[in-house]
Amino acid sequence: MLAAWALSLLNPAPLGLRRRGYVRQSGLLHARSRRCRAAWAPHLERARRVIAAAAEATAQRGHAVILGSGLLDDVPLDRLAALFARVTLVDAVHPWPARWAAGRHPNVRLVTAEISAGLTGGSAAFCAGADLIVSANLLSQIPIVPLDVYEARGREAPPGLGAHLIETHLAALDAVARGAGRVCLITDTVQREEVRAGRITDSLDLMFGVALPPPEAAWDWDIAPFGEVGRGHRLIHRVHAYPDWRAARA
Repeated sequence: MLAAWALSLLNPAPLGLRRRGYVRQSGLLHARSRRCRAAWAPHLERARRVIAAAAEATAQRGHAVILGSGLLDDVPLDRLAALFARVTLVDAVHPWPARWAAGRHPNVRLVTAEISAGLTGGSAAFCAGADLIVSANLLSQIPIVPLDVYEARGREAPPGLGAHLIETHLAALDAVARGAGRVCLITDTVQREEVRAGRITDSLDLMFGVALPPPEAAWDWDIAPFGEVGRGHRLIHRVHAYPDWRAARA
């Protein structure tokens, strides 16, 4: 928790996003990713491969946009910067490791945006005309901060808020897919709790009931290995990958 607190102080972000909890959430994710580096490695490598394959399958390579770029652990930034004339990284918080990595490439820029509001109106400007748009392990994260805000204020969230936010993002991806060269979506969909014997003791729908089409690829992400949230159990997320979202929706 001390590492997450320190990262929350150090990572730059607009005051409004900081007050809504995005910097805190980024710090928690950053700290966990470092504690669980070995357990997360297979998931991150598969995500990078999916994004790299989507990039290489994109015919026009003028502009790539990464939504939910975060720490860049799951983003093959060097490959994207080599393939595309411009790469835009979009997130509510760009931690310092990501800023340093982006700074190595003159054709990479950072955009700070609250993606939970969808990609409509002015926030869609950074996606306009993009040849590749990637939603990178973002979809299940979108409801977290808005729901936390209601809980922190002692208020009950509107019914269906989580599903609404997820559907808004998917609708935005559908819209930009009709005009962009390619949309790539990677998201965790279900969380299951397992004990050491392998028995599933609990399950959580990270999509809040929103149905997704069959994925082109799927795998397990050991997001909280034994010892992270308890000695005798771990949390595993099921990940779906869609290197061509438009084709998956057809």
